[in-house]
Amino acid sequence: MSMDARERFAQLRQMFLQERGSASRLAFTSGNTVRLCEGGDAFFASLVARIDAAREQVALETYIFSHDAAGSRVSDALLRAAARGVRVRVITDGVGTERLPLFDTWAASGIEHHIYNRYLFGRFGFSRTHRKLAVVDRDLAYCGGINIVDDYDQNGTTLPFPRWDFTVEMAGPVASDVLAAFELQWHRIESGHKPLAQYAAGVGGDAFPDTFRRWLRSHRWIKASALRSVSAPSVAFVARDNVANRRAIEKAYLAAIGRARHQVLLANPYFMPGRKLRRALSGAARRGVDVRILIGRKEFAALDTAVPFLYHALLRAGVRIAEYDKTILHGKVAVIDDNWATVGSSNLDALSLMLNNEANVVLVRHDALTNALRDAILAAFADGREIDPARYAARPLAERMLNWLAYTVYRAAMKVLTVGSYD
Repeated sequence: MSMDARERFAQLRQMFLQERGSASRLAFTSGNTVRLCEGGDAFFASLVARIDAAREQVALETYIFSHDAAGSRVSDALLRAAARGVRVRVITDGVGTERLPLFDTWAASGIEHHIYNRYLFGRFGFSRTHRKLAVVDRDLAYCGGINIVDDYDQNGTTLPFPRWDFTVEMAGPVASDVLAAFELQWHRIESGHKPLAQYAAGVGGDAFPDTFRRWLRSHRWIKASALRSVSAPSVAFVARDNVANRRAIEKAYLAAIGRARHQVLLANPYFMPGRKLRRALSGAARRGVDVRILIGRKEFAALDTAVPFLYHALLRAGVRIAEYDKTILHGKVAVIDDNWATVGSSNLDALSLMLNNEANVVLVRHDALTNALRDAILAAFADGREIDPARYAARPLAERMLNWLAYTVYRAAMKVLTVGSYD
């Protein structure tokens, strides 16, 4: 990255910090139409239809883009859009997405494609872009946990049921938030390849800070702990970008759990949060809140062994835990008190909360979506295997020691990767 690019990026970062203030604030917009897409079939059908209707631009950021039936379907839509003169930009991750032949087809057809952190340890250290975002024109966006990959494919094996995951389709002001996050990510990658003055046709090098400043000032920023002041259905886009929002998603969870009065429903495939989040969940259960955690299994054996070490304190506090292995649980979702929900890409582990680029949406008072998501979590919880505290306590000593060892090794590794930040 050139010195001019570094200085401009530092300027943008400082501007963001000055305008936004505390990372415990959320930028809410109202007047949005939202729809929950459950599973890849629903998401891809919606995304392809929107891309086919695009007039100006399409922006897509994903961790995995597979050259399977789902990937070909989305790729063909992107190619059709580019052929119509729509500006199409795609960001994929250097580790999550392998080098695909269709990348050459994209380049020949005018699709702009950037790879985030091409190597395991690259320009951006160990971090990955784990975000799943899309923006069509300037008024429609998607945010969730669904990669561009067939719902039934799991590393070459066929799943018995489609992967359990969600994405939110959003039309309205919040789309500008998603686009701003994509633009900043695009700039971060591109600034290492050409001068910032040539960045983002249609935005312009000198105009970009003013555009960014107007975007920042167009929001209603409120403290995450003061969500009761949100009276109308509202959406906040929360991006973890390793620049200014290092703990934004974690703080959104902590604020919502801290104010829970009735119920906390949380589903996540990689449940390895730090002490603050675990204490928040235990504290809510001790207040009499119905706290249920749904945890995915059978994707990574090491995590399957390490995660149960955390159950003891949670179960003792009254938290209910179920392990889900009907299919791959990939959704990172939560519903709190039937009026707060989040859907996104952030797992509750050190990599997602402290290293990877992640994105979630927080939805307040969007009753139809929140109720649908609550029902989906409760149904999956019923399909899972609930942990019985007595049986858990009676595990053989060898199993308990193995859980402790796996957790200790994981925690030590995360301490190294996060330079001591993981707690």
